[in-house]
Amino acid sequence: MVDTAKVQDRRKLRYQSIDELLADIDRIEAADKAGTLRCTGNWTAGQAMGHLAAWINFSYEGYPMKTPWIIGVILRVFLKKKYLHNGMPAGVRIPGASEGTYATQAMSTEEGAQKLRQALQRLKKGELSKFDSPAWGPMPLDERIALNLRHAELHLSFLHP
Repeated sequence: MVDTAKVQDRRKLRYQSIDELLADIDRIEAADKAGTLRCTGNWTAGQAMGHLAAWINFSYEGYPMKTPWIIGVILRVFLKKKYLHNGMPAGVRIPGASEGTYATQAMSTEEGAQKLRQALQRLKKGELSKFDSPAWGPMPLDERIALNLRHAELHLSFLHP
């Protein structure tokens, strides 16, 4: 098991739009098909993309956890702007989640890419969320998009197409 907080060999990513992320998904999937995709984290490309898709979809279908109110306040007051603008740190684990987070099921790169593309289309169309984030609370669409782009930068930075 790699300590992802200490991995130095990561891509520097900054997605400005959902379309930029979709183009990177295409590159990752093509590299996987060509046998040239290199992973420097603990997850396969399919797992990473499936995880990202699930977290987008949680806002439409419900989250698998609750956040203690004090943690939510700390996150919203002290970390929200930092994460939205500077990105998310690697190696963070959600307390109580057996794998450190949720939605880490094994799947092929093709399946993960398909799930992520579908989830991103929901977000891109501006589909209203039905559930507030347990960590960040209610968020306008532009912040939801930015947070999901930062989340994708984190996980896809371990994938080298």
